Amino acid sequence: MRDRTLWTWHIFAGAVILVFLGLHMTIMHLNGTFPTFNNPFGGEAESWQNVAARARNLFFTVTYVVMLGAALYHGLFGLRNILLELDPGAGLRRSINVALSVLGLALFAFGAWVAATAPGVVSRMGG
Repeated sequence: MRDRTLWTWHIFAGAVILVFLGLHMTIMHLNGTFPTFNNPFGGEAESWQNVAARARNLFFTVTYVVMLGAALYHGLFGLRNILLELDPGAGLRRSINVALSVLGLALFAFGAWVAATAPGVVSRMGG
């Protein structure tokens, strides 16, 4: 039952990545097709003014954090499955689970902190 639940979350995380990556591709690479969606200052999506505007927008902060969480879960769960296919003993299996969980939580905490503090950094840099 537990493995099925984890696998379901893995599939859900993949779907979230698909949607948010599609959103990212639209915003960053289809600026000719959807210019008002991603370029409040005109020009390229990667220009400092447009990047700063996205950093101050709560929608983008939330989507960055959600995508980070989905990507970390999806990737680390996939890595866990690959490692567990090697059929380690029970102790090593537990160590793999703990190590990947701690790594995932640490990376998520750092990434969420960066996304949450980006608006203040952008403001101090004159954006």
